[in-house]
Amino acid sequence: MSIKDVANTLSEAKVLPGLAREMKPRPMITRDCFAARVEATAARHPQHTAVIFEGRKLSWNELNAYANRYAGAFRDAGLKRGDTASVMLENRIEYLAVLIALNKLGATAALINTNLTGGPLVHCMSITDSGYCVFGEERIDSIADVRKDPALEAVRHYLYVPDTGESDCPDWAADLEVEAMDQSPENPPETGRMTLGDTALYIFTSGTTGLPKAAVLSNRRYLLTAALSWKAGLRCDVHDCIYLCLPLYHGTGLFLGVGAAFCTGATMFIRRRFSASNFLSEVREHGATCFIYIGELCRYLLNTPPQANDNRNPLKTMMGNGLRPDVWHEFKNRFGVSRVSEFYGSSEGNVGFLNFLNKDCTVGGTTLPIALVKYDVDADEIVRDSKGHCIKVAPGEPGLLLGKITPMTAFEGYTSKEATEKKILRGAFRRGDAWFNTGDLMKRVDVGFAMGIPHYQFVDRVGDTFRWKSENVSTNEVGEVINGHPQVAFCNVYGVEIPKTDGRAGMAALALVEGVENLDLASFSAHVCSQLPAYARPVFLRIQRELDTTGTFKLVKGELRNQAYDLQQISDPLYVMKPGASTYEALDDTFASAIRAGEAGY
Repeated sequence: MSIKDVANTLSEAKVLPGLAREMKPRPMITRDCFAARVEATAARHPQHTAVIFEGRKLSWNELNAYANRYAGAFRDAGLKRGDTASVMLENRIEYLAVLIALNKLGATAALINTNLTGGPLVHCMSITDSGYCVFGEERIDSIADVRKDPALEAVRHYLYVPDTGESDCPDWAADLEVEAMDQSPENPPETGRMTLGDTALYIFTSGTTGLPKAAVLSNRRYLLTAALSWKAGLRCDVHDCIYLCLPLYHGTGLFLGVGAAFCTGATMFIRRRFSASNFLSEVREHGATCFIYIGELCRYLLNTPPQANDNRNPLKTMMGNGLRPDVWHEFKNRFGVSRVSEFYGSSEGNVGFLNFLNKDCTVGGTTLPIALVKYDVDADEIVRDSKGHCIKVAPGEPGLLLGKITPMTAFEGYTSKEATEKKILRGAFRRGDAWFNTGDLMKRVDVGFAMGIPHYQFVDRVGDTFRWKSENVSTNEVGEVINGHPQVAFCNVYGVEIPKTDGRAGMAALALVEGVENLDLASFSAHVCSQLPAYARPVFLRIQRELDTTGTFKLVKGELRNQAYDLQQISDPLYVMKPGASTYEALDDTFASAIRAGEAGY
């Protein structure tokens, strides 16, 4: 342990007293919400730039006034505290204004993944009991296709938000910009009555079974996460600019980036979607000092042609998750980033980790009560002792992460009580205890001097969910779609590793119906592409005569995962959907070699 290492750690730890003050628990009846933070920021820094987007700039005073006009339009449409509005827009200024406006009135915004169409879209709107739907011009077709579905009868108002102006507001919706035009720019009185206990957002997360679930997020959790970001992660203030290119219907960008800006007055540079080729030029042009990332973005950036001056840019801190050890050091060195605040957490979970001491290749530590317990990955179940209790793993051994549920570490759960209960592990160590099952494997790692704070590293997801293209993919949801094809008798969906990518790519083993000798690839490809978003479509297919099951008829995945798409181990027909393609084709040795070399384009 070097003197320099100790000195650096002590320097990084200076934020702890301030962080403790920010994270101090407050009663849920305390009046506060993220829209109130925007109002306070607009009062402190009215002329400071709040957001930059596609050549437009709004000050904090302008952004707040914009949201106030939207709030007036929502109020005139009948929206009130406790109502829910489904929100489906791409990243843009109007998206922020809509979220702030809904929060000012005490309504809950259900943040819809802009990739969704058809049944999954109907599902997400219906399970949140949305009475309103706010959608962008860029998503007219998706909403138009489902609005007459019987499950959406409760949606009383459709509010259209213009974008490029290429399409007019449909006659079945109201133009939010027109409705807001003559509304007051002053802060509405409702905001001051909102409390920490009010539900601010529904964030959709793919669980271990079925369609996406709506995680409940209170104002309290949003503000706590934002505080963790601006105080200990990004360590930003009004002089910083945060680069945001992740979809804001996800918590990573919305909580850590937008939340930090709401509370501090930092400027947000927002992109509709990530562009590796434009990243550095935009960082330099707008003086971005902070970057909200996921590991996959960092890998894409490293794949761009290196330039001698890549490290000459204003970036100093990045915060996000999924930065793998094989990318970590190379990214920091090439782009000159001094602090990587890797975190671990989920929209619905009650536990989180943060690398606030700036230790490499770790998600950091936590002050929350947790346990790592033995888990049999192949059997897909927790290992228990003779009394039926969980068994804690030894230091350095991977284990399933559990977060203890207490009054101070509540699990807010989902809109579905049944789904909420399925994530709770009761009697794990003693009678009466309750723990949130994260579904993730973690391990404790040695990072040198860390002031006695244990540090951890993410290992992998377990069970029926895997992560691909920064999205959680439910194997059961994908399997239900595949089983809907007339030639498929049954399927087994699992994740497999592809070199030089983050997460796991989807693979499906298929058993065809009796009498079908060969899968109609054109028909099957069309079925998958029409029913599943791109990230959820299996990359590989394996045709088997019958699927292996356990004695209790559970599908066996362990051996399939191990064999993956290895042509040397598998005699079954194998197919692949290449990057950018929409049809499956036979996997040959040439393309398999490119995959193994990490040169296939995934």
